[in-house]
Amino acid sequence: MALEINHETNDIVNSTGQIKVNGTAVGGDNGQPAMFGSRGVFGGGNGRSNVMDYITIASTGNATDFGDLSAAKDILGACSSGSRGLFGGGSTGSAINVIDYITVANTGNATDFGDLTSSRSGLSACSSVLRGLFGGGSNTVDYVTIASTGNATDFGNLSVSTSYNGACSNATRALFAGGNS
Repeated sequence: MALEINHETNDIVNSTGQIKVNGTAVGGDNGQPAMFGSRGVFGGGNGRSNVMDYITIASTGNATDFGDLSAAKDILGACSSGSRGLFGGGSTGSAINVIDYITVANTGNATDFGDLTSSRSGLSACSSVLRGLFGGGSNTVDYVTIASTGNATDFGNLSVSTSYNGACSNATRALFAGGNS
């Protein structure tokens, strides 16, 4: 099977029009990986909320109700593989270790995914299409395999214990930065 690399767009396409990572199709004929889906989902919030809303990224307009998180919470971390979204940690009045998950394409309430290695709030999260990382709220970084429910595993430590930090990632590297120490 031949691969074509478009150096202008950095797209990798095989003869079926699919983009693959380690043999797993992550995109289709539109040339974008599934991680760059058309829906954005956000939940929780200031003053503790269990509400999840979604938007269609390609068009302007107001958010629409997606469903409910497992509990009203704030200062939590969230990440996505494109098809599955995770909401981890946060506070319901005290720090929690719960990870909820949703299927991004289908509206509905969140379901229990598993637990972080410790209860934390003020954390952030980032992901690839395969793995989600939750860091901060302490110096701990946990990881999960997004496609499989289960408890998080210790990934390592931040260089400094922080809360309210930011995170971003691509397919191979994650960055946790800023926050309060």
